Amino acid sequence: MVTEAIKANEQTSWTRTPLKEECPVDDVLQEFQTHRTRKEKSKAKELEQMDEKHGPSPTEIEQPAEPENELKKELTMLDLPGVGAATAEKLKEAGYDTIMSVAVASPGKLIEDVGLTEQVARKMIHAARNSFKMGFQSGEEVLKRRARVIKISTGSKAFDALLGGGFETGCIVECYGEFGSGKTQIGHLLAVNCQKQDPNAYAIYIDTENTFRPERIKELAKGAGLDPEEVLRHIKVARAYNSDHQMLLAEKVSEIIDSDKLNVRVVIVDSLTAHFRAEFIGRGTLAERQQKINCHMHTLLKVADTYNLCAYVTNQVQVDPAQFFGDPTKAVGGHIVGHASTFRIYLRKGKKGSRVAKLVDAPNLADGECNFVVNTEGLTDV
Repeated sequence: MVTEAIKANEQTSWTRTPLKEECPVDDVLQEFQTHRTRKEKSKAKELEQMDEKHGPSPTEIEQPAEPENELKKELTMLDLPGVGAATAEKLKEAGYDTIMSVAVASPGKLIEDVGLTEQVARKMIHAARNSFKMGFQSGEEVLKRRARVIKISTGSKAFDALLGGGFETGCIVECYGEFGSGKTQIGHLLAVNCQKQDPNAYAIYIDTENTFRPERIKELAKGAGLDPEEVLRHIKVARAYNSDHQMLLAEKVSEIIDSDKLNVRVVIVDSLTAHFRAEFIGRGTLAERQQKINCHMHTLLKVADTYNLCAYVTNQVQVDPAQFFGDPTKAVGGHIVGHASTFRIYLRKGKKGSRVAKLVDAPNLADGECNFVVNTEGLTDV
């Protein structure tokens, strides 16, 4: 009997050992995870119902936007990919001291100026452009941006009407004509009149033909009712001795504006093609000359657009021997200068000491002519 009871007890204990099959640990974990998932779904559903009823909370709206805005505001050269302390110093020495200067640069230009690889240069430019809104814009947005354009008056009502109000900022305005047609006089006048409209304005004058005369500035300042000494202090003059020096001075304009915090309204290059004509002689050097002029013009255009200033350039002329009828006078520089200039004005001598300005090319104005007279105080109508 005892032995039978022991055997029965062993059998019952043996059959009760596989508790794992009835309540395994895996089932417990699975049940816990299921309960947790149901709880999370229930909480998410409650939040959705609250959003539908009250709308998303202010923190949910503002939090994603704040880091992005802070990133755009605080973006520096060191934040660009591939830029360390040494590369940032090289960029600064080459004139790339702002994110915008990198964004508007070409990979080839960065490679040439800084010595970067093509891959690094492209990554830098891509990151810099992403920090600004440099994609497509609607016509309405462009129109609003055009509201910042300033018209610098010449003092002649007829001349201002021809140009739609005056010399426009944000672009290149070219005046070409023979000697004594009034190109340099207009350059001096713009340096004075920009200060008449804004007393804090500055003018930068790149002189390639030794034609800048402070005495003439004094006369024009008195005619405009301004203090001659104050006007001269607001004009930065640099003499260019060759084409490379001229191009370097144009590249330094942005550095002067940023470092000295100057409110520059007009950059005057008088004249654009004098050094290029003297240094590049013959048809064999024509391609190189035109390429350098093209690069120089695009530098001026970038500065004008970036800082909303007027880039005024004077240009020499040549006579076309194949022109038997009409005016044989043509501007030097060919199509390169013609395409880069936003406004082109042909100046010539008129009757009784007057001058004639003919609007040859403009994106939004009709061709036309006007007469004016250059006197001691500036320009006046005939």
